[in-house]
Formats: sequence, C-alpha cells, structure tokens
Amino acid sequence: MSGSKHFDKIAWTVTALILVITILFMNGGVLGLEAMAHTMGYENRLFDNTKVHTIDIVMDDWDEFIANATSEEYYTAAMVIDGETYKNVGIRGKGNTSLSTVSSMDSERYSFKVEFDHYDNSITYHGLDKLSLNNLIQDSTMMKDYLTYTMMNEFGAVAPLCSFVYITVNGEDWGLYLAVEGVEDSFLERNYGTSYGELYKPDSMSFGGGRGNGKDFNMDDFMNREKSDDGSEQGNTMPDRGSFDPSTMFGGEMPDMGGKGGFGGMGSSDVKLQYVDDNISSYSNIWNNAKTDITAADQTRLIESLKKLSNKEQLESVVDIEAVIRYFVVHNYVCNGDSYTGSMIHNYYLYEENGQMAMIPWDYNLAFGTFQGGNAQSTVNTPIDAPVSGGAGEDRPMWNWILSDESYTEMYHQYFAEFLNTVEVQSIIDNAYNLIKSYVEKDPTAFYTYEEFETGVETMRQFCELRSESISMQLANGETTTNMSYVDASDLTTSDMGSMGGGFGGGGMPQNGGMPTMPEGFDPSQTQGGFGGMFPGGASDKSKET
Repeated sequence: MSGSKHFDKIAWTVTALILVITILFMNGGVLGLEAMAHTMGYENRLFDNTKVHTIDIVMDDWDEFIANATSEEYYTAAMVIDGETYKNVGIRGKGNTSLSTVSSMDSERYSFKVEFDHYDNSITYHGLDKLSLNNLIQDSTMMKDYLTYTMMNEFGAVAPLCSFVYITVNGEDWGLYLAVEGVEDSFLERNYGTSYGELYKPDSMSFGGGRGNGKDFNMDDFMNREKSDDGSEQGNTMPDRGSFDPSTMFGGEMPDMGGKGGFGGMGSSDVKLQYVDDNISSYSNIWNNAKTDITAADQTRLIESLKKLSNKEQLESVVDIEAVIRYFVVHNYVCNGDSYTGSMIHNYYLYEENGQMAMIPWDYNLAFGTFQGGNAQSTVNTPIDAPVSGGAGEDRPMWNWILSDESYTEMYHQYFAEFLNTVEVQSIIDNAYNLIKSYVEKDPTAFYTYEEFETGVETMRQFCELRSESISMQLANGETTTNMSYVDASDLTTSDMGSMGGGFGGGGMPQNGGMPTMPEGFDPSQTQGGFGGMFPGGASDKSKET
C-alpha cells in the first residue's frame, strides 16, 4: 500500500513538472524569458557550404512548367537532393520582373521557389519548409548573395543559410544555382525558437499585384533618383553599366512617361519604418506583407515600437541593439543600393517580438556597387556613417538611431573593426571560387561566360580589398563625410561583377531590345521626376511568399 502511495506521489510530481515546463514554454516571452534558437536538421546537410550540392528535379511536365513559369503557379515535382528523394513537392517560377526579364531573353533559366509542404504539410527537408533556388542573374561572380549571407552568418547577424547547388532536370544538366533558406517558419524556429514573434517584408512597390504577374510587367513610367543631401543629383558621373546601351531600350523608342516618372525616390513612410500616426491603416505596406498571422494587438504593438524608434525613446526596448548593428555593419560594407538604405527602400525583413525589432537581410545580387550605376571610386569609399542613398539618413529611423547617440555610434564602429579583423572576406571568395569554378565552366544555361566569371571574381576580390582599406582609414582617422580620405579605385569597373543593365550573356540587354530589368516591386505610382541616369534591375521575389 505504501508503495502505491509512493508511486502516486512520483506521478503527481512528474505531472506538475510537465505542467510548469509547458507554461514556461508557451509563455516565455511574457515571463521575460528569451526564446532559444533551435538546431535544425537541414543546417549541416543542404547548407553545408564545403561542397556543391546536387538537386535533380524530376517532372514529366517540365516543358509545360517552364512555358508557364511567369504565371508563378505551383507544379508537382519530385526533388532528389544529394541522393535523397522527396516526392509531391511544390515548385514554381520565382520573382516578378526577373521572370519577365528571363522570358524576354533567349533563356529558360528562371529562379524557383520550392515548398516541400505545399501539397502535404507533413513533408519537410529535415525540417526545412521553404527553399529558394536563385538563378544568379546579373551576377558574373556567381557569389554576391553567397558572400553577403556568409559574411552575415559568420559575423553573428541573423541571416538565411545558403549553399551552391548544381541542378539537373530529369537527369540532364540545367545549371549552377544558389540555394537560399526561405525566411519563413523553419528560419524563424532556427533563429528564435518555437515561440517566435512576427515577421514582415515591408514593401510599397508592386508590379501589378505581386506573385502571378511576372508575365504582365510593363514600364510606362520610371522614377527619378532622389537628390543627395547637398541638392545635387546623385551619380552625375557616367554610370558604370558595362555594355548597356540606352538606345536599345524599348526597341529604340522612349515610352510615354504619363506624367511624373523616372528612377529613385521610392518608398513610403511605413516601409522606411517611420512612425506616421496611431492609425493601423497608415501602415498597410507592412501589414499587407506580413509573413506570420498577425492580430490587431500585434499591429498596435508594432506601431508603438515604431513611435518610440522615430522619437528615439527607450531604444533598447524596441530595437535588438546588437543584432541590428551587426546587420548594418555587413550591409554597409557591401554597398547595396537595392535595399532599405537605397533609393528603392525594400529587400529586408522586419522581425518583431514583444515590441523589440530586428532586421533580416534579403537579396544582394546588386550589391558591391552594381545597382545605382555610380563609379567605383565613390562606391568603394562610401562613408560608413552615411550609407543612405536616394535621401537623407534621418528618414530611415532603423538606421539613424545608431548615429543619434555617441555610445551607439562608437559601438557600431567597434563592431565594424571587429568585422574587419575576424571575417576573412578574401578566404570566403577564394573558397567559393575554387568550389564552383568547374561547375560554372560546364553550366549550359549561365548568363555569363566562364571568362566573364573569372573577371567578375577578380573584380570582387579587388573591390573588397579596397573597401576594407577605405573603412579601416575611416575608423582610424575618425573621418566624416566632410573629412574623407579616399583609396584609389580608378582601375576598378564594378559592372565586371554583373550590373543592373547586364547579366544577359556578355553584359548586354535582353536580346529582343526590350525592357531592362528593374528592381523587384517597382511601382510607377510612387515615382516622381526624371531618369537621373539609372537603369536598375533586381532578382528578389516581390510576392507575399518570398
């Protein structure tokens, strides 16, 4: 009898412990406990970057799928990843303007979005639910995205994992792609634990309604580039666009601008992460691009955080200080104008948990000065304290808070010094080059020749060497935008790395003389002014599903 009572006590104790653990697990954020990152099974499999992985896409209706890729409709496929077979997987064409660009070329090399759980939510790749397969358009180095994400991860910023993959279709060679972890549920669980917060991809730009409209892209209006702080047009020096010839645009005829148009000046207040007012409707470009299910309480909480951010109040409660500074260190190193700090003001994710916000990187195929067409000299020497193009830094509160207090600015400079001393940029480039060069050489669908790849990689090496030298000088000398020394980058041609007007085999335009690629999500309704000498392009995915 006493043994039975003893057993009952043990059972009740175990039950109570389980109940306490469950309460803590489900309410950790409320109780002030930090969410713990999760090790996921896919991390050291597909995203082992010591080798080029293999993916064989097995589809009976491949030709039909490619013919309809711009519709962004899902098709069923089997995926054989490093010898492991996954059946009943969803795959679609990925992108928006990048889809229309590829379709206008003599190419079928689209980017793809893979959803392992699209048809059966029990299917994942070792825990991974979503995967992007990027076609490396406008990137002769084949590694602008790879280098940036790798630097982010090595430096401790929260960023998607990535690796090179060689794709075959029904056993036949297709080409070298970059596999990128989808910034969705698996990503959030890996970085923030199972009780993660809310995720957004703010964007004020849409080409005709987002996913499914890649085939309908048209460009009747352009946007002007915003003026610099001193009132002068940016990029007055002849842009570095490789072999791009503006006279080939639109079959040799300029479009009817339909009033105000042109490049630059993109982004509404909400995508700049500015506080507008307390009305939920004032932040539609955030809510419409939510990646998690959100409630009115989530919206109200984020608005309050944006208010404190704009007013620079209680910053440590509304900004993940270290995470955001680490993000901006790498982001500002690579000079990406197609981003939050650029004139387009997009290509980032906003993560919020319990009122605290952080930035997550996305889409760097036009980094390293290849977006805006400025010359290499000015790009290499971009001041780390003034990285915002197309507008004043004060209107980007998620960046500007770093400059609002000397202690934060000093922390930013210290982290930059740490980055230069600990992240071996040249080694990452060399390792990637040695890893992929034989695959580039045999790639049957590549946008660039092997010789252009070699030139692009060497240019990237030089760019990063000079960029590191410039930043070291800025840190050592306490330089500002009005007190700058410059490293000499006059021998550097950034378009050799692939550019916004290039990436079409030899760096030219689409073979039919049609539209150049524009940054994903370009919205003519947001534009004003003239060309400003810019012909941008991009390869990010503007759909609600990235």
